[in-house]
Amino acid sequence: MKNLYQEAKNCFLTVDADEKLELSLEIAGAWDGGLLEWQDGDSLLHEPPLQLNQPGRQDKPVLVAVSKLKNRGFKSVQQRASLIHALVHIEMTAVNLAWDSVYRYRHLPKEYYDDWVQTAREETQHFYLLRQSLRDMGYDYGDFPAHNELWQMAVNTADDLMARMAIVHRVLEARALDVVPFSVDKFRSIGDSKTADALVIIANDEIGHVNSGARWFRYRCEQEQLDPHKMFFTLIKKYLKSTPRGPFNREARMKAGFSLAEMQELERLDAEYKQQRKRR
Repeated sequence: MKNLYQEAKNCFLTVDADEKLELSLEIAGAWDGGLLEWQDGDSLLHEPPLQLNQPGRQDKPVLVAVSKLKNRGFKSVQQRASLIHALVHIEMTAVNLAWDSVYRYRHLPKEYYDDWVQTAREETQHFYLLRQSLRDMGYDYGDFPAHNELWQMAVNTADDLMARMAIVHRVLEARALDVVPFSVDKFRSIGDSKTADALVIIANDEIGHVNSGARWFRYRCEQEQLDPHKMFFTLIKKYLKSTPRGPFNREARMKAGFSLAEMQELERLDAEYKQQRKRR
């Protein structure tokens, strides 16, 4: 029987994008079918995972600093394609993130692996949806530069499951809950219902992904007898230059596992930041 961790590693290190995505769906199907070993008795379970800090990837897209990326928008086909390309790249990064989370973190309940295998499958499907929109605009994945900040934060938090769940999923990934509805409305307003419909699917799935991050963040807090509310904001201060900026989609975030107290604190910190900016 094949091994879940080895399969996750293979997918993570696959260079060709199409091969990676096909393998991602194959592994997810095998996991659902009970065809992958992951419990005691599997020798790989007792071997520490390698510190894989870079996923396999092609030469394109070229990775650059965020400051070097051109403005994206909705005024021209090229601007819209650049925006969709950025989202396609995020989805590819999310596929790598999900399989890294499966491979890297061991001795967890089966439900943990269920969550991240399912996330890998859905992020793969999101890539296909957005790539089709990109191709409909006359472009393809790799035609624009991209940044690597999401993956870099995954590297920064790699040695701490609690931090990975809190920062990568509950801060960076959660931002999609706030901004994607705006993009849905904009694409509908210009008559691109296909892209808008794809973004609705993605927005709904992302609620589940962020909720998985919340679930395993709190699981680790409970294991270590730590207050999740305090730890969330402690980790934000540790890993980020500033607290998340609003406006926040409170309804979507609470569906995704944010507590009312967390939302109130995020909104308070955002209001405080804006007041400070006004005084300057």
